[in-house]
Amino acid sequence: MSAPMITKRSMGALLAGASAVAMNSVSNAWADVLPAPTVRPILAISGMIAVRNFGDEARFDRPMLEALGTTSFKATTPWFEGAVEFEGVPMTRLLHAVGASGDKITAVALNDYTTEIPVSDFDRFGVILALKRNGEYMSIRDKGPLFIIYPYDSQPELQNRRYYARSAWQVARLIVG
Repeated sequence: MSAPMITKRSMGALLAGASAVAMNSVSNAWADVLPAPTVRPILAISGMIAVRNFGDEARFDRPMLEALGTTSFKATTPWFEGAVEFEGVPMTRLLHAVGASGDKITAVALNDYTTEIPVSDFDRFGVILALKRNGEYMSIRDKGPLFIIYPYDSQPELQNRRYYARSAWQVARLIVG
């Protein structure tokens, strides 16, 4: 019996498959380990999460959030004059990093304001946890340090009270349920 012939095409497919398996293994290993914050944490996530770094919580400092990767969009909101550029972590990416399994989150602000948000909104609309407004980190006095924001200008459906009420500024905690 002769050995099968390996062509450039089959070798490419073999290497691509091996790379995908290796990358999947690496990302699964990273998903199970969340480093401890190195500076003061600005966000705590609890509830239905699989990855934690402090008791029953996953705590994040700003560098940890930024390491997840950020995106930006411009949006006109009821809280600022004119279109504003927001930059932050996509909520889907943040929830993936902590192994979230719930279908809603409760966002809790520094002043104890709470809002409940369906997790389905995050992927459907591209909701972010903003760290910056117009290129600058947001201070507590300026609705920071974290602001859950929808890309309101991307779809007319988002320009109503329901979605404005789901946004939250000065976010300090997320509870996955």
